[in-house]
Amino acid sequence: MSKRDKSIRQKAVLLGVGLDSDGHQRVTRGQNFALVGGSKETHEQMTEKAIKINEKLKSRGKQLEQVTSEEFDDIAHEVGLKRHAPEKN
Repeated sequence: MSKRDKSIRQKAVLLGVGLDSDGHQRVTRGQNFALVGGSKETHEQMTEKAIKINEKLKSRGKQLEQVTSEEFDDIAHEVGLKRHAPEKN
């Protein structure tokens, strides 16, 4: 790694977008996450999952940018998230 590469700090952020709406605009930001949209229920669920992910990361002694995609999938599954498999045409 060059000196320039070492000086660039990587950062990862979870982005949650609620696609349902009840007419209110909701935005919640926290440590390494930003959540926008959704009904009250959807937004609360997204917030809960993001906080739980941060708690799991903390218990592992890691930051979001330090986990592999496989580790993130494991953490997401532990907090009740499931990977969506797109339909095949």
